[in-house]
Amino acid sequence: MTRPRIIGLTGSIGMGKSTVAAMFAAHGVPVFDADAAVRRLQGPGGPLVAPIEAAFPGATGPEGVRREALGAQVFGDPAALARLEAIAHPAVAAERGAFLLEHAGAPLVVFDIPLLFEKGGAALVDEVVVVSAPAEVQRARVIARAGMTPDKFAHILVLQVPDAEKRARADHVIDTGTSLAETEAAVADLISRLRR
Repeated sequence: MTRPRIIGLTGSIGMGKSTVAAMFAAHGVPVFDADAAVRRLQGPGGPLVAPIEAAFPGATGPEGVRREALGAQVFGDPAALARLEAIAHPAVAAERGAFLLEHAGAPLVVFDIPLLFEKGGAALVDEVVVVSAPAEVQRARVIARAGMTPDKFAHILVLQVPDAEKRARADHVIDTGTSLAETEAAVADLISRLRR
Protein backbone atom coordinates (compact mmCIF):
# COMPACT_ATOMS: atom_id res chain seq x y z
CA MET A 1 0.00 0.00 0.00
CA THR A 2 1.36 3.40 -0.91
CA ARG A 3 1.45 6.16 1.64
CA PRO A 4 2.36 9.83 1.46
CA ARG A 5 5.95 10.94 1.64
CA ILE A 6 6.30 12.17 5.23
CA ILE A 7 8.18 15.40 5.76
CA GLY A 8 9.30 16.15 9.31
CA LEU A 9 9.26 19.90 9.95
CA THR A 10 11.22 21.16 12.92
CA GLY A 11 13.25 24.08 14.20
CA SER A 12 14.29 25.63 17.46
CA ILE A 13 12.11 28.12 19.33
CA GLY A 14 11.56 31.40 17.48
CA MET A 15 12.80 30.13 14.12
CA GLY A 16 9.47 30.57 12.31
CA LYS A 17 8.38 26.95 12.11
CA SER A 18 4.68 27.77 12.58
CA THR A 19 4.87 30.30 9.75
CA VAL A 20 6.52 27.75 7.45
CA ALA A 21 3.97 25.07 8.44
CA ALA A 22 1.19 27.49 7.45
CA MET A 23 2.93 28.01 4.09
CA PHE A 24 2.98 24.24 3.46
CA ALA A 25 -0.74 24.10 4.32
CA ALA A 26 -1.48 27.04 2.02
CA HIS A 27 0.12 25.05 -0.80
CA GLY A 28 -2.27 22.17 -0.14
CA VAL A 29 0.10 19.96 1.87
CA PRO A 30 -1.70 18.41 4.88
CA VAL A 31 0.07 19.37 8.11
CA PHE A 32 -0.09 17.44 11.38
CA ASP A 33 0.65 19.93 14.17
CA ALA A 34 1.89 17.95 17.20
CA ASP A 35 1.54 20.94 19.56
CA ALA A 36 -2.06 21.59 18.43
CA ALA A 37 -2.86 17.90 19.00
CA VAL A 38 -1.48 18.15 22.54
CA ARG A 39 -3.54 21.29 23.22
CA ARG A 40 -6.71 19.56 21.95
CA LEU A 41 -6.03 16.41 24.02
CA GLN A 42 -5.37 18.53 27.12
CA GLY A 43 -8.20 21.02 26.56
CA PRO A 44 -11.62 21.10 28.25
CA GLY A 45 -12.94 17.53 28.37
CA GLY A 46 -9.83 16.23 26.59
CA PRO A 47 -8.90 12.58 27.09
CA LEU A 48 -5.58 13.45 28.79
CA VAL A 49 -7.03 15.73 31.46
CA ALA A 50 -7.97 12.99 33.98
CA PRO A 51 -4.71 10.99 33.68
CA ILE A 52 -2.66 14.20 34.00
CA GLU A 53 -4.65 15.28 37.06
CA ALA A 54 -4.10 11.84 38.61
CA ALA A 55 -0.33 12.08 38.04
CA PHE A 56 0.00 15.81 38.78
CA PRO A 57 -2.71 16.87 41.29
CA GLY A 58 -3.82 20.47 40.83
CA ALA A 59 -2.52 20.73 37.25
CA THR A 60 -6.00 20.82 35.67
CA GLY A 61 -9.24 22.75 35.98
CA PRO A 62 -12.48 23.31 34.04
CA GLU A 63 -10.36 24.73 31.19
CA GLY A 64 -8.41 21.44 30.95
CA VAL A 65 -4.73 21.26 31.73
CA ARG A 66 -3.45 24.48 33.23
CA ARG A 67 -0.12 24.73 31.45
CA GLU A 68 1.57 26.97 34.02
CA ALA A 69 0.51 24.76 36.94
CA LEU A 70 1.65 21.64 35.10
CA GLY A 71 4.87 23.37 34.01
CA ALA A 72 5.64 24.25 37.61
CA GLN A 73 5.43 20.54 38.51
CA VAL A 74 7.61 19.23 35.65
CA PHE A 75 10.02 22.11 34.93
CA GLY A 76 13.56 20.99 35.78
CA ASP A 77 12.38 17.54 36.95
CA PRO A 78 13.36 14.89 34.37
CA ALA A 79 11.42 12.11 36.16
CA ALA A 80 8.22 14.19 36.23
CA LEU A 81 8.69 15.13 32.58
CA ALA A 82 9.14 11.43 31.69
CA ARG A 83 5.86 10.61 33.54
CA LEU A 84 4.06 13.35 31.59
CA GLU A 85 5.49 12.15 28.27
CA ALA A 86 4.42 8.56 29.05
CA ILE A 87 0.85 9.88 29.33
CA ALA A 88 0.89 12.25 26.35
CA HIS A 89 3.05 10.56 23.70
CA PRO A 90 0.86 7.50 23.01
CA ALA A 91 -2.20 9.75 22.60
CA VAL A 92 -0.34 12.04 20.18
CA ALA A 93 0.92 8.99 18.24
CA ALA A 94 -2.68 7.77 17.87
CA GLU A 95 -3.73 11.20 16.54
CA ARG A 96 -0.80 11.15 14.09
CA GLY A 97 -1.83 7.67 12.89
CA ALA A 98 -5.40 8.84 12.32
CA PHE A 99 -4.09 11.88 10.40
CA LEU A 100 -2.01 9.60 8.14
CA LEU A 101 -5.03 7.39 7.42
CA GLU A 102 -7.14 10.45 6.62
CA HIS A 103 -4.52 11.74 4.14
CA ALA A 104 -3.37 8.37 2.76
CA GLY A 105 -3.93 9.55 -0.82
CA ALA A 106 -1.85 12.74 -0.53
CA PRO A 107 1.57 12.76 -2.22
CA LEU A 108 3.12 14.64 0.73
CA VAL A 109 2.22 15.28 4.35
CA VAL A 110 4.06 17.32 6.96
CA PHE A 111 4.56 16.31 10.58
CA ASP A 112 5.20 19.59 12.42
CA ILE A 113 7.17 18.31 15.43
CA PRO A 114 9.08 20.91 17.47
CA LEU A 115 11.29 18.35 19.26
CA LEU A 116 11.79 16.04 16.27
CA PHE A 117 15.48 15.34 16.97
CA GLU A 118 15.24 15.64 20.75
CA LYS A 119 12.53 12.95 21.04
CA GLY A 120 13.62 10.58 18.27
CA GLY A 121 10.90 11.62 15.83
CA ALA A 122 13.29 11.65 12.85
CA ALA A 123 12.72 7.88 12.61
CA LEU A 124 9.04 8.56 11.80
CA VAL A 125 9.69 10.64 8.68
CA ASP A 126 11.16 10.24 5.20
CA GLU A 127 12.86 13.64 5.08
CA VAL A 128 13.58 16.40 7.56
CA VAL A 129 13.07 20.11 6.90
CA VAL A 130 14.69 22.41 9.45
CA VAL A 131 13.52 26.01 9.77
CA SER A 132 16.38 28.30 10.77
CA ALA A 133 17.26 31.96 11.20
CA PRO A 134 20.32 33.81 12.52
CA ALA A 135 20.70 33.63 16.32
CA GLU A 136 20.07 37.36 16.81
CA VAL A 137 16.80 37.15 14.82
CA GLN A 138 15.73 34.12 16.87
CA ARG A 139 16.53 35.87 20.15
CA ALA A 140 14.63 39.05 19.20
CA ARG A 141 11.54 37.02 18.20
CA VAL A 142 11.53 34.93 21.38
CA ILE A 143 12.25 37.74 23.86
CA ALA A 144 9.33 39.71 22.33
CA ARG A 145 6.89 36.95 23.41
CA ALA A 146 4.65 37.61 26.39
CA GLY A 147 6.02 36.14 29.61
CA MET A 148 9.43 35.31 28.12
CA THR A 149 12.59 36.25 29.98
CA PRO A 150 16.25 35.90 28.98
CA ASP A 151 16.65 33.16 31.64
CA LYS A 152 13.64 31.21 30.38
CA PHE A 153 14.93 31.51 26.80
CA ALA A 154 18.39 30.29 27.86
CA HIS A 155 16.84 27.30 29.64
CA ILE A 156 14.76 26.38 26.57
CA LEU A 157 17.86 26.55 24.35
CA VAL A 158 19.72 24.15 26.67
CA LEU A 159 16.91 21.58 26.22
CA GLN A 160 16.95 21.82 22.41
CA VAL A 161 19.43 20.34 19.95
CA PRO A 162 21.56 23.33 18.79
CA ASP A 163 20.43 24.96 15.55
CA ALA A 164 23.76 24.22 13.81
CA GLU A 165 23.36 20.52 14.57
CA LYS A 166 19.75 20.53 13.36
CA ARG A 167 20.82 22.14 10.08
CA ALA A 168 23.62 19.57 9.70
CA ARG A 169 21.15 16.70 10.20
CA ALA A 170 18.47 18.16 7.91
CA ASP A 171 17.68 17.06 4.38
CA HIS A 172 16.49 20.60 3.63
CA VAL A 173 16.86 23.95 5.43
CA ILE A 174 14.39 26.83 5.09
CA ASP A 175 15.96 30.18 6.01
CA THR A 176 13.46 32.44 7.77
CA GLY A 177 15.95 35.20 8.43
CA THR A 178 14.84 36.67 5.08
CA SER A 179 11.63 38.39 4.01
CA LEU A 180 8.34 36.49 4.20
CA ALA A 181 8.16 36.56 0.40
CA GLU A 182 11.61 34.93 0.12
CA THR A 183 10.68 32.29 2.69
CA GLU A 184 7.40 31.62 0.85
CA ALA A 185 9.30 31.22 -2.45
CA ALA A 186 11.73 28.78 -0.81
CA VAL A 187 8.84 26.72 0.59
CA ALA A 188 7.04 26.67 -2.78
CA ASP A 189 10.26 25.58 -4.51
CA LEU A 190 10.85 22.83 -1.96
CA ILE A 191 7.28 21.53 -2.29
CA SER A 192 7.59 21.31 -6.08
CA ARG A 193 10.91 19.42 -5.73
CA LEU A 194 9.46 17.05 -3.11
CA ARG A 195 6.41 16.34 -5.27
CA ARG A 196 8.70 15.37 -8.16
